[in-house]
Amino acid sequence: MKVVTFGELMLRLAPNGYYRFFQNDQMQATFGGGEANVAVSLAGFGLDSTYVTKLPTHAIGQAAVDSLRAFGVDTSKVIRGGDRVGIYFLEKGYSQRASVCIYDRAHSAIAQANPEDFDWNRIFDGADWFHFAGITPALGGALLEICLDACKAAKEKGVKISFDPNYRAKLWSLEHASEAMRKLLPYVDLLIVNEQQAQELFGVSIPASERNDATDETTDEGYRVLCETFRTRYAIPKIALTERRTFSAEENRICGKLYDGTTLYTSKQYRVHIIDRVGGGDAFDAGLIYALLIGKEPQQAIEFAVAASALKHSVEGDYNRVSVNEVEKLAGGDDSSRVQR
Repeated sequence: MKVVTFGELMLRLAPNGYYRFFQNDQMQATFGGGEANVAVSLAGFGLDSTYVTKLPTHAIGQAAVDSLRAFGVDTSKVIRGGDRVGIYFLEKGYSQRASVCIYDRAHSAIAQANPEDFDWNRIFDGADWFHFAGITPALGGALLEICLDACKAAKEKGVKISFDPNYRAKLWSLEHASEAMRKLLPYVDLLIVNEQQAQELFGVSIPASERNDATDETTDEGYRVLCETFRTRYAIPKIALTERRTFSAEENRICGKLYDGTTLYTSKQYRVHIIDRVGGGDAFDAGLIYALLIGKEPQQAIEFAVAASALKHSVEGDYNRVSVNEVEKLAGGDDSSRVQR
């Protein structure tokens, strides 16, 4: 099974541990980015994983490419050119202090890419699945056009498409994002979204009768209605929902839902103690793509996806360094956390 992902790979600079920015003179330098994180997870799960982006030819650009190769990701379709690797600075939160992410990605190589840079017919040769996120068209330039070109080529070749809106207010307005993403939805086979994004970006909301504002809880019937509305308006075959409740910066509760057009499947809930939250959604995306591609039943698929996400919260860095066996154990109910001997 071959999966292609497309997006921006960035340099990540973060203080050690829970230090604030420049509390000392050291920063951890790694690489990451939504679709790259998905590609790394899928390669780790044993799939043929290809990542597409544009990166400079200088030493930092090469180090970014090498970070993917180290995990078995196929980088042969990475376009080389431009001058900048995008950067993001991450300060991890703790207790009531929230995490902070600062972007320095304007004029990066991918943001200056042209549609002619990517031969999608060649890129999708032998592919089964294409995944991208809303962060990519948010970078401006020609990237919305490039994403649309990719979706059209994928459809022509019978490649399934998954899309995670992944809205970032620091990159574009809700109005701009909504207009762009509505152009992409007609091509999507699997939409991965959360309740807030569904309402703010697409005007799809859960009935008030199915919400408890005092506890911030939503019934499964409310989620089913939301999914049915998406299916009616946009003819999307499958819709996955992530649900997160935040108790503090380092303690959250997560679960997931999958709607296949007939039934809403709900995963077990995990109360996670967070080492690194970045990439948790990407781990969910990768887990779901993998599970659906290998033919897992819907309930098993959503359990695998949420277990993969839960484990990512315990891993430093963007990339989810976990195996299928580890995810299967957790999804199957083995959450004892005992030393494996």
